[in-house]
Amino acid sequence: MTGHNTTIGGGGFHHIAMRVRDFDASWTFYTEGLGFLPKITWGEGKGRGAMLDAGDGNYLEIFAGGSDGPKPEGAVLHFALRTTDCDKAIEAARAAGAEVTVEPKEVTIPSDPPTQVRLAFCKGLDGEVIEFFQNETT
Repeated sequence: MTGHNTTIGGGGFHHIAMRVRDFDASWTFYTEGLGFLPKITWGEGKGRGAMLDAGDGNYLEIFAGGSDGPKPEGAVLHFALRTTDCDKAIEAARAAGAEVTVEPKEVTIPSDPPTQVRLAFCKGLDGEVIEFFQNETT
């Protein structure tokens, strides 16, 4: 997928990587619950990994071998997924077992000019924060 960032050549969001404590549960949550499509997979047991296409060539990379405790690699604040229907997206996440933390709402980003968006937040199976971001221009 070609972007328009001339500084780095192409550009655009490609993937967020995370280590999950239950690979199979996370796989099911993202593929069956949220409709992500497997792009590539590799390894076995605690060495398993996968790149899951969120629907437009942007990926979530999941690795097996996570733990319940602190993640030494650090934490992802959140990752945002583009959507054309924020309400439908949050309901799919809720049905797949996500904990909804912010119901869909209209927000004005104080940009120049101001940008009107609809967004919602939930927590995935490993506590990762997922934002559903609806906007016609971004």
